[in-house]
Amino acid sequence: MFLHLSTYAWALIAAVITPIHFSVMRWCMPTAKSKRSISFMPLVGGLFLWASAAVKGFTAAETLFLYSSVLAIFVIAFAPVRKRIAADILEQEQNPGIKVQPNVFALWWIAMSMTIATLAVIAAWMSQTSS
Repeated sequence: MFLHLSTYAWALIAAVITPIHFSVMRWCMPTAKSKRSISFMPLVGGLFLWASAAVKGFTAAETLFLYSSVLAIFVIAFAPVRKRIAADILEQEQNPGIKVQPNVFALWWIAMSMTIATLAVIAAWMSQTSS
């Protein structure tokens, strides 16, 4: 049990958020190259997380909470500014010799939303692990 949910419930949440993350992140990417590179994130991140969790002794429910949270954070950060990110990526891939200046609002949104969402995850984690 973590956050009053069973391991099965966290597995179900992870099973739902993984294809959502995969779909949204691929939707945000404008080119085949960027779509390919982002497609492996859940697999690589999941393997790294499970290995780290095993070393640190986290339960399966805790690990699934972290996995689901990280994937959700990326969806929250990138989906609202998708068009701006896609335009920057496309321009950079079409003009590799120049440094494309990223959209300021998109950078601000990504930084702030990731910070706030990460703080919420840390607060949830701390509420369950400190006692």
